[in-house]
Amino acid sequence: MKKVLAKYFLFIMVISMLFLNNNNNYQVSAKALYENNNEDSKLMTNTITEVRASHILVSSKEDAEKIRQDIVDGKTDFASAAKEYSKCPSGKNGGDLGYFGKGMMVPEFEQAAFTMKVGDISEPVKTQFGWHLIELTAQR
Repeated sequence: MKKVLAKYFLFIMVISMLFLNNNNNYQVSAKALYENNNEDSKLMTNTITEVRASHILVSSKEDAEKIRQDIVDGKTDFASAAKEYSKCPSGKNGGDLGYFGKGMMVPEFEQAAFTMKVGDISEPVKTQFGWHLIELTAQR
């Protein structure tokens, strides 16, 4: 909660400095303050409208956990594992789903993808189709 309040306070300070002061030095300082102290600025300002992800679809949680561990341990990479194990046709492309926006995927998958950081590999996510591992590759 403290982190959220701190980000909110920082955001309000920056907005106040940018819009209430015509002094250019304050505008530059406010922008720098915001960019240097807010690694989640896109999330905070709700500017992420699409994400790009790859996934691996398997039948069981156990399979998903084992594959994830192999990726994390460096025994394989995500794309190779998708080609080998995924039941989804996207597996042949390394699991790449391309960009998608909110409302385009089943809720469980969407929620996981939109809360990840680029480069993250999710824990197993259960949907009506089976168990997914998701790798977030980009945001815009």
